[in-house]
Amino acid sequence: MTLHSQNGDSQAANKPLTSAPPPAENDPAGHGGWLARFPWAPFVVPLAVYMLGNMFEPTADKPFEFLGLVIDYGSYPLVYTAKIMLTMAAIAAVWPGYRQFPFRLTLLGPLVGAVGVVLWIGICKLDLETRLLGPLGLESILGLGQRSAFNPLERLADRPLWAYGFLAIRFWGLVAVVPLVEEFFNRAFVMRFVVDADWWKVPFGTLTPAAIAAGTLVPVLMHPSEMFAAAVWFTLVTWLMFVTRNIWDCIAAHAVTNLLLGVWVVVTGEWHFM
Repeated sequence: MTLHSQNGDSQAANKPLTSAPPPAENDPAGHGGWLARFPWAPFVVPLAVYMLGNMFEPTADKPFEFLGLVIDYGSYPLVYTAKIMLTMAAIAAVWPGYRQFPFRLTLLGPLVGAVGVVLWIGICKLDLETRLLGPLGLESILGLGQRSAFNPLERLADRPLWAYGFLAIRFWGLVAVVPLVEEFFNRAFVMRFVVDADWWKVPFGTLTPAAIAAGTLVPVLMHPSEMFAAAVWFTLVTWLMFVTRNIWDCIAAHAVTNLLLGVWVVVTGEWHFM
């Protein structure tokens, strides 16, 4: 089964890599209410809330400043916690849109996630961004994706309950929230949107050259300071998506990678990964 367009030449150029994808998921417009009018909302709104929260996060060398509001680095745990709570509220609001994807998991998802964390850490340690972009005078790009690198076990050592409580919140965001909002945005919306304007009719797992490119380039733009690791990791998960045609496997792979990355950070003290 392929997607049809009125222009035969265009159809041939944009032919999916698969000739027999599984049946399309239910039309999100079928849920009724405001989700029927805005079928993109379940995939866009939670990530938009999360990204908006990112704007308020201070870093060690740069507090957040806007219209007289100053948020210093010590307030990072409060800002992050508020961001996660708001994102979870957004997820709850659009949850019926997620339910169009039947929940199922295979062992391939966690396996890809375990391989992915090795690739992510290894490629990041090569520091290709600095080596390749630095000589081109593009160092400013790297600052756009600077991690907070906030170590609660050190900075909140005098308040151990809050230190470990925030670490738990940090892991919840890393393992449960981020994989959900990023994968639904990238794979359930963006990668289908570039295939057809009626993107909700595109079977999940359908690949075209445009979908493959979008599935890598969009995450790269969202991870500018780790763009090479992001390019490899998200391409790997695109392969997983193509093989299983199951978004929950992609989310599981993302969650496992993030969980193992978080464990690596705590054990090694390399907080620049978080």
